[in-house]
Amino acid sequence: MFNVLFVCTGNICRSPTAEAVFRARVAAAGLAARIGTGSAGIGDWHVGEAPDPRTRDAASARGYDLSRLRARQVRTADFEDFDLLLAMDHGHERALRRLAPPARLARVGLFLDYAPGAGPREVPDPYYGGADGFALVLDLVEAGVAGLLKSIRDRV
Repeated sequence: MFNVLFVCTGNICRSPTAEAVFRARVAAAGLAARIGTGSAGIGDWHVGEAPDPRTRDAASARGYDLSRLRARQVRTADFEDFDLLLAMDHGHERALRRLAPPARLARVGLFLDYAPGAGPREVPDPYYGGADGFALVLDLVEAGVAGLLKSIRDRV
């Protein structure tokens, strides 16, 4: 099993979106038995909470279900349990690198490094903005997931 963890600030907007989109695409590709996923936040502000309602609404409009997801914080065991820990922005990537055991640093990366073509390298935080920010997150996540799945398909 190849496992991918998506990481953002509080695990209520960007990373649960990436988890849900990735899970749906993995299932559609018939790889659910070989690729696992999860999401977590750097901070503990929202532990146990469902994703932000605006995140759920935007995802639902595109056919993604986030209803079962609950926020959690990154834990030390994640560096063993997941083959890739992908940060939504450079700040998250730096935080993950500080938390990672030295032998597991290679598992940490920036999510949009998998997005094909030129464009933003970070998924912006939509939390303090309007609905268009959540739509942009989905656009970027869908692009990143497509590249990520293509990248790991040959490894599983």
